[in-house]
Amino acid sequence: MKLSKHSASLAAVLLLVGGCASMDGEPMAADTATANPMVGGAAMYPTKNIVENAINSKDHTTLVAAVKAAGLVDTLMGPGPFTVFAPTNAAFDKLPAGTVDTLVKPENKATLTTVLTYHVVAGTMTAADLAAAAQANGGKATLTTVQGGKLTVWGRDGKWYVTDAKGGQAQITIADVMQSNGVIHVVDTVLMPG
Repeated sequence: MKLSKHSASLAAVLLLVGGCASMDGEPMAADTATANPMVGGAAMYPTKNIVENAINSKDHTTLVAAVKAAGLVDTLMGPGPFTVFAPTNAAFDKLPAGTVDTLVKPENKATLTTVLTYHVVAGTMTAADLAAAAQANGGKATLTTVQGGKLTVWGRDGKWYVTDAKGGQAQITIADVMQSNGVIHVVDTVLMPG
């Protein structure tokens, strides 16, 4: 699978996870009064790009390792904009034993790249944009990922979820961490393409 520079940049956006607001605009797991929300013990700066912030988040070491293994590090400075549904270390821990170790092997680079790019959508879609798109489409917004697959975003009881092609569901636990090249929404489960 050959990625364009733009596609690889989008995949690499997965390095950062963080946030400050829930999908309904309420504070969620970060202090919205601060200009730079804390993620993984580090301040996230909206003037920095994904790479510059991601390397400091201790909650995303698995994602950083995966991006490195996929050979996408050099593309992380891309201008975007990108919307990323970024899984935490705990999300990767939910996968069957050995899955991550297998994916990061050199012989599985294409599969790993497919999984990473499945978490990325071109453009900036804030929590308000996602909610508006869902409302305009009967409660569910269908998004096309850089990988080419579909994700469905929907809400229930004040919480927002992303459903993957296999029917798996991830909750958006932290939304709207703004970066110079996009926006990140933290998810609690790794999304899998069909």
